[in-house]
Amino acid sequence: MGVKKIIFLILTMGVFTFSAMALEDPASSWQPEFDPSGAEYTYLLSNVSHPDIEGVAVGYRIRDRVWEETDGRLYVDFRPLAQLGGERDVLSKVRLGAVHGMLCSSVAAANLTDTLGLVNLPFVLNSFDRLEAFLGNEELFSKFQSAPERQGVRVLDVTTYGTYGWATRTPVRNLQDARRVNFRIAEAPVNIDVYRAWGLQFTVMPWPDVHQALQTGVITGLDHTPTTTNISRKFDVAKYYTHVPYAQGLYVHLVNERWLNNLPEDIRAVFLRVVEEESALAREKGRLQQEQQIERARENGVEFIELSSEDMQSLVDASKPVFERWAPRIGEEYVEQVRQFLRNK
Repeated sequence: MGVKKIIFLILTMGVFTFSAMALEDPASSWQPEFDPSGAEYTYLLSNVSHPDIEGVAVGYRIRDRVWEETDGRLYVDFRPLAQLGGERDVLSKVRLGAVHGMLCSSVAAANLTDTLGLVNLPFVLNSFDRLEAFLGNEELFSKFQSAPERQGVRVLDVTTYGTYGWATRTPVRNLQDARRVNFRIAEAPVNIDVYRAWGLQFTVMPWPDVHQALQTGVITGLDHTPTTTNISRKFDVAKYYTHVPYAQGLYVHLVNERWLNNLPEDIRAVFLRVVEEESALAREKGRLQQEQQIERARENGVEFIELSSEDMQSLVDASKPVFERWAPRIGEEYVEQVRQFLRNK
């Protein structure tokens, strides 16, 4: 084969590779239909997950509505898929103002301030209905919103990526089965204490490492929601899912207060209203999406399993040390107020 032909093939393969990468870029179909270069103000908003998740796609819907309703004065530059770094790194950047906002996973939020660990306490905010009830209680939610103010950050709102459970390579039909599984859990302080209290094997692992770890057997289970597990194709490897609704997976919308307060009053009012309205819509979509993703996973051969009421009660009882450790850090009175309010929701 001649040198010219070899060069031609290399160049052709390079173009094909580049084109394939462009086609596979999940964010490519979410580009704005407007030119943001003339915006007076920019809101740099981060998230680590995939925009096919409704609780993530809200960032793009906020972008488009804010642009339209401020007549192009404010551009929400939304960057999902960890384009701005991992959650721990971005949390630091939000505090400093290098990144203006973040749709932070609830499991990581407690790394900013202990009070945000409230949403990850087991069997508290563990259903869509309980989440809505909490967000609708102005007194309780406002305490949550203001919790990170000492860090120069405020909580604006919350979206969901579903209810937690276990995706596993072998079926988990009871707690005895669960004790044979090595679960991947997030880099999150509350979750670590939950799994210690439950007496289960676990490995703390960054999200990008999970798929290969499942394939190779480094981990044999995954603590996550059906929506995220199916969209990220973890069900390709883990063909069983046990419902363990101990928490809701949330994205907590954090904003740098200095950036927010520097906006003109009229633009700030539009921005806050759009975030509230679109977050509420995203939660409705997230509830429906979980049902859809479970059905799609079933069609692809995933078996969904329910633990017995006795096993679920065992997990509730075993969670007591988590509250003993975290209630003083979050605020014992506040935790009890939330639990009492949600008890019959």
